[in-house]
Amino acid sequence: MLLSNLHKGALLILLSELALVLTGVMIHELTRQVPTEILVLARNAMGLMFFVPWLLHNGQRSIATQHLPLHLTRSLIGIVAMYCLFYSWGHLPLAQAAVLKQTAPFFIPIVGFIWLKERITSWTIMAILVGFIGVWIILNPEKQTEIPWVALLAILGALLGATAKVVVRKLTMTESSIVIVFYLSLFNTLFSLVPALLVWNTPSLWLLAGMALMAGFATLAQLLLSKGYRYAAAGQLGPFTYGSVIFASLLGWLLWDELVTSEAMLGMALVVGSGVLVMLGSVKARASNSERV
Repeated sequence: MLLSNLHKGALLILLSELALVLTGVMIHELTRQVPTEILVLARNAMGLMFFVPWLLHNGQRSIATQHLPLHLTRSLIGIVAMYCLFYSWGHLPLAQAAVLKQTAPFFIPIVGFIWLKERITSWTIMAILVGFIGVWIILNPEKQTEIPWVALLAILGALLGATAKVVVRKLTMTESSIVIVFYLSLFNTLFSLVPALLVWNTPSLWLLAGMALMAGFATLAQLLLSKGYRYAAAGQLGPFTYGSVIFASLLGWLLWDELVTSEAMLGMALVVGSGVLVMLGSVKARASNSERV
């Protein structure tokens, strides 16, 4: 049976989230011996190297674009989000890092309301509030002196990541997936070079191999993400990005015996459920606005 475009997009998004969690697994292990700045540079530089054979085969015309400023904007937002994401993957339990990353959909209606004066329904507001209650339960501040600043960094990364995904969606209208990821890798390599040089220490061959694997998973995640959004709208595919929470919970338990408490499971359920409702609400709102036009 042939898959519909929605099913193809959903499958690609799930595979993208799995590749992203595997990237997080490598970061979680490597960060014990390698500074985050070097890991970010390695992810981008090695990701860029994967394009060399393709570029040699297809020539310079294969990366021609009329949207260089948009690629640059996407990279500037993405590199800051990447530092936040890498640090949270390295210093938080895998499942917690994954679910905090997935708070991104909560910020899209808020940003749209503040910057673009887009209408936000009371139902969406309630869903966002419930989602952040879920985040509060996951962080469980009553059992610790303060909320870990790394968790706040993860939420900032989610905010920036949501903005970057909007830019990716716009780019997919005219650019191929491989061109989008190529420029992301190129600009991010340049942006991450100086911070890495400031803390530089030469890694061993074994660590280099681990970083190459990390970069491979991360590049694959970006390619699958860009390809997935070509099949269906972000609002339709968004709920499938929460597959990363399941993947991260399982891998964190299998690899490091990171048990998810019943309270954390409740918080995750609230975040996932609220995130899906926010995205579905955005889809209905856009459809309603289109009918009025």
